[in-house]
Amino acid sequence: MMAIGSAAGLVGGLLGVGGSIVMIPAMTELLGPDQHLYQAAAMIVNLFVVIPAVYQHARANAIRFEVVRWIVPAGMVSVVIGVAVSERPIFAGEGQRYLMAVFGLFLFYVTGYQVWKLWSPANPGEVVSTSAPSRHPARIALLVGIPTGLVAGLLGVGGGIVAVPLQVRLLKIPLRTAIANSATTIIGISALGAVLKNHALVTHHELALTQSLQLAGLLIPTAIVGSYLGSRLTHTLPLRTVQAAFILLMLAAAMRMTTRAL
Repeated sequence: MMAIGSAAGLVGGLLGVGGSIVMIPAMTELLGPDQHLYQAAAMIVNLFVVIPAVYQHARANAIRFEVVRWIVPAGMVSVVIGVAVSERPIFAGEGQRYLMAVFGLFLFYVTGYQVWKLWSPANPGEVVSTSAPSRHPARIALLVGIPTGLVAGLLGVGGGIVAVPLQVRLLKIPLRTAIANSATTIIGISALGAVLKNHALVTHHELALTQSLQLAGLLIPTAIVGSYLGSRLTHTLPLRTVQAAFILLMLAAAMRMTTRAL
């Protein structure tokens, strides 16, 4: 569990995501299927993963608060909807396998996007914004905030794996800045999502709150250290090197999650 926390923190800090895309498949592999419990624990850990990352991004002056201030409210409203959908009867009991399958397919999407970005002739990390996205708050909320919150609530992730590419492609924000914005956004989304998901864990799934808190407690210390290191590497390490390692990790996790669900 400490190793899982380290890996989740490193990936989360490096890529501006919460780390659930590492934690949930790894806990499933280590402890067996229990999707709702792992999502509840991961959403708690996400908050602690992004705080050290945000500190590093702020020191590097990489955060655009005029963009973040519009993503956060839309994301927090949407995360409520996402959690509510994840608690529908179809995903209860044995139906958790459907939620696992959705998560596995989502990881395949993440892998595919990273492969495309790795082989793209244009390096998105060097894209310079030619527009002023902060002048279009509705566009920011609709195109980035709402999808980020929905995915975060449904799958128990931070949402950064959605927020980063949407900012780069639709708002023309440089990749490193998009990562910094995403990490900042996750603070609000993951905090609200963790409260909602853990409340549902107790009321809908008859599990003790201490179960998710114990898992989170094992993951948080090393996740904080990993996030601190990963967020520093964001501004120094060649991104293509990181992308290649990330692709292999996500492909393996996607295959295992989908196989278990089937």
